[in-house]
Amino acid sequence: MRVWVLGTGSRGNAVLLEHRGSRVLVDAGFHAKALEQRLAAIDVSCESIEALVVTHEHHDHVRGACAAARAWGWALHASCGTVQAYPSLRDADVRTFDAGATLQFSSMELQSVSIPHDAEEPVAIIATDDIGGRVGIVYDLGYANAALRRALGDLDVLVLEANHDEGMLRAGPYPPTVRDRIAGRRGHLSNRAAADVARDVAHPSLAHVVLAHLSDQCNDASLARSAVSRGLAPTRFTGAVHAAPQDAVVGPFEPKVRRGRVEQLRLEL
Repeated sequence: MRVWVLGTGSRGNAVLLEHRGSRVLVDAGFHAKALEQRLAAIDVSCESIEALVVTHEHHDHVRGACAAARAWGWALHASCGTVQAYPSLRDADVRTFDAGATLQFSSMELQSVSIPHDAEEPVAIIATDDIGGRVGIVYDLGYANAALRRALGDLDVLVLEANHDEGMLRAGPYPPTVRDRIAGRRGHLSNRAAADVARDVAHPSLAHVVLAHLSDQCNDASLARSAVSRGLAPTRFTGAVHAAPQDAVVGPFEPKVRRGRVEQLRLEL
């Protein structure tokens, strides 16, 4: 499975998953035209997208979902709570699911995992392809509970929120109510919290940790990478740590080749 982050942050989020010609988009937080441009930058046509899965109803994750699904015939999936909380989704052709459900696509399945955030039914996504590759997409959450950490085991690629540096948040421009929301248990992960999650789920075959949803006001890519790299230092992680930007497409991020997958590919050939 290959992963591209089309952009991530408060102005929009979208992640593309690809395996054996099947493409699934997680979130569409950009207008349809911007999505088209970002996909074109990696030579992906909008018509080639099989489905769009929305993680929650906040505008920076769902802004372009309905228009893009209508324009290019994407199957649109969202949790029941997400649909109820976002009026445009109620009028769209949406396939609803309950948090915890697993969605089946041509060459991959996407498991939804309930997460704590100030939305109606937000989910993280664990994608597994048909040869066992696993990708986790985990952003917009206040903390990672035990169930989520278990679900993040044995990943090849982890897209993980590192929203803010705690010191920068305290000294930043936001009023106290907003700072409290961001730092709260239904808010966003700090760099320190992201480092803790990465350390807990790290293993030798984890190829990439891609930090997402960095705050423009209260974080810096070098701070986020340094914090998470320090957290991973005591582990057996030998992959790379990246910070995905708001205004550029990054990827593809791909798994390391594991011995079992090599043997399976040989048998298929």
